[in-house]
Amino acid sequence: MVSAPGRVNLIGEHIDYHGLPVLPMALRRSIRIHFQPRADCRIRVTSGAYGHRDFLWTPNLTPVARGDWENYLRAAAQAIAGKWGVMNGIDATIDADLPPAAGLSSSSALIVAVTLALLRANLREASFEELMEILPDGEQFVGTRGGGMDHAASLASREGCASLIQFVPLAVHHIPIPPDWAFLVANSLHTAEKSGAVREQYNAVRAAGTLALRQTGFASYSEAIHGRTEIDLCALAAAQHLPPAFLHVVTEAFRVRHAVQAMREDDSARFGRLLLASHASLRDRLQVSCPALDRLVEAAMDSGALGARLTGAGFGGCAVVFCRRADLSQVHAGLVERFYSGTPGHILHAEPGPGAVNS
Repeated sequence: MVSAPGRVNLIGEHIDYHGLPVLPMALRRSIRIHFQPRADCRIRVTSGAYGHRDFLWTPNLTPVARGDWENYLRAAAQAIAGKWGVMNGIDATIDADLPPAAGLSSSSALIVAVTLALLRANLREASFEELMEILPDGEQFVGTRGGGMDHAASLASREGCASLIQFVPLAVHHIPIPPDWAFLVANSLHTAEKSGAVREQYNAVRAAGTLALRQTGFASYSEAIHGRTEIDLCALAAAQHLPPAFLHVVTEAFRVRHAVQAMREDDSARFGRLLLASHASLRDRLQVSCPALDRLVEAAMDSGALGARLTGAGFGGCAVVFCRRADLSQVHAGLVERFYSGTPGHILHAEPGPGAVNS
């Protein structure tokens, strides 16, 4: 059996695919795959929630129908084949306690879990660095042009810590979360399936950031930020009439830096303000929020939270809610009353757990 956790991104949204650091933590919710090796190249997987999928692993797999979860199985197999070639398949069953289409990286956790299962069934050892060479691009098989945050968090997180993930060069720094800090993940009840209807919107957000960078003449966002302040970059954006996506990317990168510092200094008030600023930028500059997420953030703050914001790609899904541990039950109850009309069951307590290679 292999298990790959989902993640909640604390801060650093829509910037990992621009090569900038992000700050997620792994959840204690995961995708689990029970598997047996096969003597041929067939992959057979059964999910209690989504049914049975069966296909032959070949060197040049192509996607099946858009939105079909089999594409994630094929993405893992294709990623492996691109580096190590086709191997023997597996008979497998999947179970999960990680909600889908909620911005908690269920899709990336599934690809990570299937990849690990196929490799272990074939007695192939792969390092974190090797897995990160193939997994982010592998997920693009499904059609979403994301980055490497979700896979890195699912693989390399550490219990009790947030993961400051850097991509150039690849590195994961474990930042201990102060013991009196607490996080909730609250579902907006508005689904956001990246392999389905919002795929074009998600990809358009990435394209907007890339286009904005191209207008500046810088080779990367890291180069644009290096040696400059937020004030410098805001002035640059105004002078060159850059689109709002540029300002989101650069200011979010600074918010990640400040959030790490706040976590290290146990400055909960500052951390909360940064979450709110991140949500405002995602809502106003990238326009990836939705009315349900905005109301959820407001309800969290009215319930005594220190900060809250949408987490994940947006367009629906979940918000991460930050509060003091002593206020956890009060904030939870306030959300149930204010946002869910008294109906429980839509909020999970997010304790930072280990990644698949650290469990």
